[in-house]
Amino acid sequence: MSVKPSRRLSRCLLTGGATAALVGSTLLAPSASTAAGTGIVAPPDKIVIEIATVNGSGCPAGTAAVAVSPDNTAFTITYSEYLAQVGLGAKPTDFRKNCQLNLIVHVPHGFTYAVASADYRGYAHLEPGARAVQKASYYFQGSPDTAARQHPFNGPYDNNWQATDRTDWGQLVWAPCGVKRNFNINTELRVSAGTSDPTKTNSFIAMDSTDGDIKTIYRLAWKECKQ
Repeated sequence: MSVKPSRRLSRCLLTGGATAALVGSTLLAPSASTAAGTGIVAPPDKIVIEIATVNGSGCPAGTAAVAVSPDNTAFTITYSEYLAQVGLGAKPTDFRKNCQLNLIVHVPHGFTYAVASADYRGYAHLEPGARAVQKASYYFQGSPDTAARQHPFNGPYDNNWQATDRTDWGQLVWAPCGVKRNFNINTELRVSAGTSDPTKTNSFIAMDSTDGDIKTIYRLAWKECKQ
């Protein structure tokens, strides 16, 4: 069994040099009470996210799209061909797919940001004995600090899936103040046949679904830089 990734992209394509503007002054950390308790205020000017590059076997050119939420507190990436599979109909290299997003976030002077949480969604069909994992890592260019998360799935499984990465306020990886550094998000889907028989069955995990595109949501946190 396999799925045919959906191609219904309704937003601007994620290509090198594309730009999405976050306009408004209501950007707050996801936890309003925590932000208020530390005296954090939202940036007063517009925020611009520039897509430097998007690369990977899970996001070929023209198969990923980006949009900004109406309240400017998150951005969403939609995939249409992000699928890893093993078994019948799969190529030897199909067991692993990945996507790397390289973002340039332009913020007003005196502010910095971090990705506070991310929601990943998709569909998986895993035969008994098969296994899959979804991974993500986040880091700023030139910084040794990397936040990484992974979520395993075990067969038998045949349903939608959702995974959420959350970071406590005190452990957020913040962009360096006063320095422009590209922000990298690396995601990966991997599936293994395990004890299932790949000559007779097919197992897959997709950041996609059989009935439409799946969206990955990244929520931003903001704080003022120390003078």
